[in-house]
Amino acid sequence: MIPPVQVSPLIKFTRYSALLVGMIYGKKRYDYLKPIAEEERRVEAEEKKKREELERIAKELAEGSSSV
Repeated sequence: MIPPVQVSPLIKFTRYSALLVGMIYGKKRYDYLKPIAEEERRVEAEEKKKREELERIAKELAEGSSSV
């Protein structure tokens, strides 16, 4: 086995700095996108309720007209 090579402190600093910057960027991006996604989910839930109500009404009308 070849013994491990000593990594330059500059390279270590750069790698950990990039990791930290990436984590900070990810957190900021997540905080930015989270309210947008929540709003989209809320709107989708409202649309789903309306769609289900229309389907229920259409089904009742279809059952009512077929029994007559």
